[in-house]
Amino acid sequence: MSFDGFMTRAVTHELSSQLTSGRISKIHQPYKTELVFTIRANRKNYQLLISVNASFARIHLTNEKYDNPAEPPMFCMLLRKHLEGAVVEQIEQLDMERVIVFTIRHKDEIGDETQKKLYIEIMGRHSNVSLVDTETGMILDSIKHVGLSQSSIRTVLPGQLYTRPPEQNKENPLIIDEERLLQLLDFNSGKLDNQLVHKLAGLSPQLAKEIIHLAGPMVNKHSIIEAFSYIIAKLKSHSYEPEMIVTEKETFSLIHLTHLQGDRKQFKSISELLDRFFYGKAERDRVKQQAHDLERFMKNEWQKNKKKIKKLEKTLIQADQAQEYQKLGELITANIHAITRGSKSIDVVDYYDEYGRTITIQLDPKKTGAENAQAYFKRYNKAKNSVKVVQEQIEKSNEEMVYFEQLIQQMESASPKDIEEIREELIEEGYIRRRQQSKKKKKEIKPQIEAYRSTSGINFYVGKNNKQNEYVTMRFSRQDEIWLHTKDIPGSHVVIRSTEPDEQTLLEAATVAAYFSKARQSSSVPVDYTKIRHVKKPNGAKPGFVIYEQQTTLFVTPDEDLVRSLRK
Repeated sequence: MSFDGFMTRAVTHELSSQLTSGRISKIHQPYKTELVFTIRANRKNYQLLISVNASFARIHLTNEKYDNPAEPPMFCMLLRKHLEGAVVEQIEQLDMERVIVFTIRHKDEIGDETQKKLYIEIMGRHSNVSLVDTETGMILDSIKHVGLSQSSIRTVLPGQLYTRPPEQNKENPLIIDEERLLQLLDFNSGKLDNQLVHKLAGLSPQLAKEIIHLAGPMVNKHSIIEAFSYIIAKLKSHSYEPEMIVTEKETFSLIHLTHLQGDRKQFKSISELLDRFFYGKAERDRVKQQAHDLERFMKNEWQKNKKKIKKLEKTLIQADQAQEYQKLGELITANIHAITRGSKSIDVVDYYDEYGRTITIQLDPKKTGAENAQAYFKRYNKAKNSVKVVQEQIEKSNEEMVYFEQLIQQMESASPKDIEEIREELIEEGYIRRRQQSKKKKKEIKPQIEAYRSTSGINFYVGKNNKQNEYVTMRFSRQDEIWLHTKDIPGSHVVIRSTEPDEQTLLEAATVAAYFSKARQSSSVPVDYTKIRHVKKPNGAKPGFVIYEQQTTLFVTPDEDLVRSLRK
C-alpha cells in the first residue's frame, strides 16, 4: 500500500491523539531529507520521524536511533530557533490530501506568543516540509526549495506565500453517497478498481482492488456498493488492523486485505507498522546513492580478478607442456648428428614411447642442431618456472575475489557511517585514492560497533565492516569471551560479553551473525563460535580476515524482527 490519503488520515489521527499539547524539546536533521522531533507529551518522550525521501516519504513515530551530523543543516537551525520549546496545538489533514499540518504555539525573542504552521507534504519525489508564519502566510523556509526552473505550477521558496499543492478534483470517499458513486463508475468499461482510484480522493490501488475483490467475481452495482460501504465504514471509524504482508515483496495496509496471499504480521499501531516496514529500507537507499561509485568499483574489481584467473588457468595449461619441451630437446640432442643448418624439421624415434614410434620435431632453419636443442630447453625452463608464479597469482586473485565479495556483502547492511569506514579501508589498502588531501592529519576515530542485548540480559557486539570486525575481535574483546562468525560465508564478527553465555544468548547472537552475512536470505545457516583466544589474524592478512580453531557450530535462521528487537 502506498502512503495514500487514508494512510495520511490514519497517521494524523494517531499523532493527534498522542502529541497534541506536547512540547517540542529537540529537533534533529540526521540526513538531508529527514527530520526527527522529540516531543514530550503525556509524561512520555516521543520520537517523530518526518521523511521527504523521494522513494520512502513518510511520517510516523519511531523507536529507531539516528546518527546526527556534527553541524546541523540550516533548515534544522531555523526549526530549532522557532519551534524548540513550542507546544503542538493541533495536528490535522488537509481534506483527503497527503498533507499534514502541525499548528504550533511558541514565544518569540521578546516573549510574545506567536503561531507557526508546519506543512508536511508526503507526495513521493514532490514531498516537502515547510515552516509558515500563520499571521502572514509566508514561508519562513522549507527543507526543499522549488523554483520556477523546477516547477511552473507551484514554487516553494522562503518569503513567498504558502500555497497548497494543486487539487486533484476528486470526490471525497468519506462523504460520497451511493447514487453519486454509481454515477462515477462505468461498468461497461471494466477495470473498476482503476476507475475508483481516478475518481475518489485518497484511495490507493490496493484498497480499490480490495473493494472489487469483496464485491465478488460477478461484480454488480449492489455488490460494489456493499463492499465499498464496508471498507469505508472501517476507515471512517478508525477501525484499523495494521498489517504487513509478504508476498513476492513486502507491502503494508491499514486493514486486513483478503485479496493478497502471503505471510502476515499484525501491529498494535500505524506507527509501529510503518517503523517496521521502512526499517533499513530508506537507509539502504541512502547508502546506494552515496556509495554507487564504491559498489561499482568493488564489482569491477571482483570481475577483473575472475577474468584474470581464467587467463592464468590457460597459462597454467600451457605451462604443463614443459615436460614435452624437455623431451623434444633431449631427442634433438640424441640425433644432433643428423641435423644440418637449414633443416626445418627432423623425424626421430621417440625412445620415451613404449612402442618406439617416430615423431616429427619442428626446427628453426637458421639454427644449428645444438642451438635448436637449447631453444627447446629454454622453453622448458621458462614454462617450468612460470608454473609457480602463475599458481601464486591465481591464489592471490582468489584472495582478492573473496575480499571484494566480503566488502560487497558488507555494503548490503551498511549505514552511511559504515560506508565511510569501508572507503577509508580501500584507501589504506591502496585500491583507491583519497578524494582530497587534508593538510591537517585527522585524528583516528574509534570504529562505532553496534550493541545488542540478549533476552537473558547479556550484551553482545557486532562489526558490520572490516574495520569494525578487526576492532571488535582484536581490540575490544577479552580472551575468554565468545566469538561468532558464519561458517565459510562472508559476514560480521560478533562478540558476546560473557565467558559462559547461556544457550539462548548463543542462539540469538548466532542469529544476528547470520543476519549480517551473505546468507541473510537463507535458512539453517551454520554459525561457528569459539573463545577469542582461539581466533588469530595471519601476518599480512587483509583487514577483518582471521583464522580460528576449537569451534562449535550452530544452525540458525536469520530473523529481522529478532535482530531489531535485540538492538540496544
